[in-house]
Amino acid sequence: MKELALTGRALAPARRRSVPRVPRLVCAVLAAALVAAGCAPAPSRDWPQEPAQEAQPGRHHMVAAANPLAAEAGRDILRRGGSAVDAAIAMQMVLNLVEPQSSGIGGGGFLLHYDAESGEVAAYDGRETAPAGATAGMFLRPNGTPKGFFEAAVGGGGVGVPGLLRMLETAHARHGRLAWADLFTPAIRLAEDGFGVSPRLHELIARDRHLKTFPATAAYFYRADGRPRDAGEILVNRPLARTLGAIAKGGADAFYRGAIARDIVSAVRRATANPGVMSEQDLAGYGAKARRAICRPYRVWRVCGMPPPSSGGVATLQALGILEAFELSALKPGSAAAVHLVSEASRLAFADRNRYLGDPDFVAVPVAALLDPAYLSRRAALISPRQTMGRALPGAVAGGDVPPPAQAPAHDPASTTHISVIDGAGNAVAFTSSIENVFGSRVMVRGFLLNNQLTDFSFRPEVDGRPVANRPAPGKRPLSSMSPTLVFDGQHRLVMTLGSPGGQRIIGYVLKTLVATLDWGLELQQAIDLPNHVNRNGPTEIEAETPLAGVERALEAMGHEVEVRELGSGLHGVMVTGSGLAGGADSRREGAALGD
Repeated sequence: MKELALTGRALAPARRRSVPRVPRLVCAVLAAALVAAGCAPAPSRDWPQEPAQEAQPGRHHMVAAANPLAAEAGRDILRRGGSAVDAAIAMQMVLNLVEPQSSGIGGGGFLLHYDAESGEVAAYDGRETAPAGATAGMFLRPNGTPKGFFEAAVGGGGVGVPGLLRMLETAHARHGRLAWADLFTPAIRLAEDGFGVSPRLHELIARDRHLKTFPATAAYFYRADGRPRDAGEILVNRPLARTLGAIAKGGADAFYRGAIARDIVSAVRRATANPGVMSEQDLAGYGAKARRAICRPYRVWRVCGMPPPSSGGVATLQALGILEAFELSALKPGSAAAVHLVSEASRLAFADRNRYLGDPDFVAVPVAALLDPAYLSRRAALISPRQTMGRALPGAVAGGDVPPPAQAPAHDPASTTHISVIDGAGNAVAFTSSIENVFGSRVMVRGFLLNNQLTDFSFRPEVDGRPVANRPAPGKRPLSSMSPTLVFDGQHRLVMTLGSPGGQRIIGYVLKTLVATLDWGLELQQAIDLPNHVNRNGPTEIEAETPLAGVERALEAMGHEVEVRELGSGLHGVMVTGSGLAGGADSRREGAALGD
């Protein structure tokens, strides 16, 4: 397997590394501590016994996406001989229509691609950029205080230059098999004929307080009497059909130049609430980037993720590198001991994330130092088996600007989506895309919503008089937590493609699923269904109305501040098994995994 890695050179074969471990002794100490605290025993090793969905099998190819209509479109493309990238493009266009709250051509994304013939892992960055008129203090009020989240997100001021189409066009040029125009046909047909509003979409429309801010958006999502579109109601989107038709015929240039670009700029600059500063030059000048995937060993596997400006790859790999010091296989899924260790590793990763990570074209990001085995071993030594460390401090690494920590307001969006594909030739895609908040900026243009991704920048550009890494700047890409992930075995064979929506919690959702499959040997669907738990260097969040409620007391006895809440992941993946392929779709949403 060739990787576009930190050095740009092909790496040596993956092997089991001799990492200092705290083996079963830690597990015994953890267990003793829980007994001493009088806490209930952990759930049984084989829990959950029955997956919420049946694992979907396939021998030749497989797709997993956040809506069955999108999954059907992707499988259809593969049946016609399309590549993994072809299927991903077709699915994304359908998701733009049927899941408009989450992603689309008005937003951006990150895509990992594995080429089965060459062994190359390529990373494509379609993250939105700040327009040329952006300023460091763009999210500050006149008195210097940060704006509220929705004050900044709703309207044109939070709209970044969309990157999705340029990125997909770039990936298609290298990895596509079918004609670009053919990939838009399923979405165009659905937009013209209409699709049934899903229960999830209906619920999100009914709950949203900002969709009625702009007339075009309100007219699409609500009836004339102001009621939200009903579940099952057939919704037609001919403006989007025309937009996609133009892009199918003219390529991404039809979006970034000409009439569509003028309409985007007009909608942003003339927004009746919070107008922005985007120009036609910003759109015409946007460029997607082919970056070097970051990969490192985890026990006997090799895990690859996106580099900055996504924090997902670095944070996930850091957490895994820290967890290598512990024999997680000796612990039980869903046990307090397991949740404690994963939470502590995640604390340490998030402390570094918030200190060091940003757009590498603007700030020095010490990725190699953050993933150095010796550094991660030192970080692992900070974890106590008996007690949480509380709020973790960032580590000291060489090669970064060492800016002060600051971040944008953390929101738990019902947006973002993830697509996983393995095609008949063994090529794979892990592709996460977003318009940031649910329904993005709420500004609709030609049948699609524009993003509010600029609110992923730090609202405070300085702390203690020093600039922060993730401050806004013209042309800069805001820090993301999207975590498309590919896993390989020690013989460079593909094992899994995986990812999730969920804002900053994406990292925790993906980490949970990797531990469940790689350390505990759970089937992919079982791992996805396993209750979520997340720590972002604060409270330990556990998923409400799941068996994890049984470990709350044990975690509190170890000093954790515990929050029980809804943790609505949208994990979608495909795993290579001994009998073919197994797809997993998150039952917390409405997705599907389909294969042949």
